Amino acid sequence: MADDRPIILWFRRDLRLADHPALAEAAQSGRPVIPLFILDEVAEGHGAAPKWRLGLGVEHFAARLEALGSRLILRRGRALEVLREVIAATGAGAVYWSRLYDPQAVARDTGVKAALKEQGIEARSFAGHLLFEPWTVETGQGGYYRVYTPFWKAVQGRDPGAPLPAPTRLRAPQGWPDSDASADWRMGAAMQRGASVVARHVRVGEQAAQERLAAFLDGPVHDYAAARDFPARPATSRLSENLTYGEIGPRAIWHAAQRARQEGGRGAETFLKELVWREFAYHLIHHSPQIASRNWRDGWERFPWSADADAPQVLAWKQGRTGVEFVDAAMREMYVTGTMHNRARMIAASYLTKHLLVHWRIGQRWFEECLIDWDPAANALGWQWVAGCGPDAAPYFRVFNPDTQAAKFDKSRAYRDAWIAEGRRRPADTALSFFRAVPRSWGIRPEDPYPAPVVGLAEGRARALAAYRDRDF
Repeated sequence: MADDRPIILWFRRDLRLADHPALAEAAQSGRPVIPLFILDEVAEGHGAAPKWRLGLGVEHFAARLEALGSRLILRRGRALEVLREVIAATGAGAVYWSRLYDPQAVARDTGVKAALKEQGIEARSFAGHLLFEPWTVETGQGGYYRVYTPFWKAVQGRDPGAPLPAPTRLRAPQGWPDSDASADWRMGAAMQRGASVVARHVRVGEQAAQERLAAFLDGPVHDYAAARDFPARPATSRLSENLTYGEIGPRAIWHAAQRARQEGGRGAETFLKELVWREFAYHLIHHSPQIASRNWRDGWERFPWSADADAPQVLAWKQGRTGVEFVDAAMREMYVTGTMHNRARMIAASYLTKHLLVHWRIGQRWFEECLIDWDPAANALGWQWVAGCGPDAAPYFRVFNPDTQAAKFDKSRAYRDAWIAEGRRRPADTALSFFRAVPRSWGIRPEDPYPAPVVGLAEGRARALAAYRDRDF
């Protein structure tokens, strides 16, 4: 007889119905499907902003499943323990999930798969988070790519497969297991008063992601190659928020952008390259998981970065009070919107790791705390690339000058004026929102004088270049 025991569909960073291989397989099996989200040991460790945003995504996705006549079971605890409890309560014979590739998720999933199989439970992981599985893209010598451009050339002509349609029905089990209430989890507690400010800028869910993609490909994509570096312009897709929680799959973006490219969208290829940069980050974290927490290049342990996360200069950087307007605008944009323009991320990261000579891990952890689009692979690669110790980082000694960058990419001052209130007669509402979002304990007010630079740009650059020149590696 065919196995008719329920399948537990374990959702994590894949909160969508369309182009979901694990979901499609479970639905096509004809067996009862029990969707499950676990606030487990990995999710509990998320920073304030990504944990809050994940909670919003889970609540939204639960409503989507209810529209299919299904429901999302919520449980809190260690993943393996919860799965075993739900298996015991439902008689489930299988657990399906979408693969993840960061070290924490891999360690968790490897242990879960081995334990369930030993218990006689079918345990299957599926693709869906990436365009191409990391072990399917190799150099001519059989290794993995360490430089982006050859990686792009290797995958640009590949077909990742057509996106799968969303199922129209999921067979329900005879009885549903108990579920927690998401409100009891208080996933946004650490956001404190910042949640109400950032909430105005989030776009949650699969439909919102698809609308964002359509709007971008309908217009901004044409000027994307040139305009994407200007942080005050609405020139980017803003899909990073949705991609990180799997509210849209990369294959859907790939195929839509390819169609735009074929139809004459001038910036579509550049946009595809950015999507593949995300792919590159995940391939690297799969093949060299140390990139998440240690210098990727050998010898950088001796570089004279400061590891004092409580130093006054670090606090000034975190508070957007360095006295360097482009850097401060970038940090303030993050506190108000939960995201930061990519050009601004590079400037803020370069200033911390080079002008201030602060270890990139301090910045990496702070972004993990504050970004709603935090992604474990992209965040690690981005920080190491800017700091100089990561893959594809040559010339590692490049020091971005924030004032020069501002003159080039914010000549009209629109970006800086949007986020900095001090000294302005009529500050923008976005600039004032920063003071409503940040902790009261910081004690900063819009009427305060704008600070003097914590380090002169010429002085900081000279110090950074001397450190690179005198490096012992």
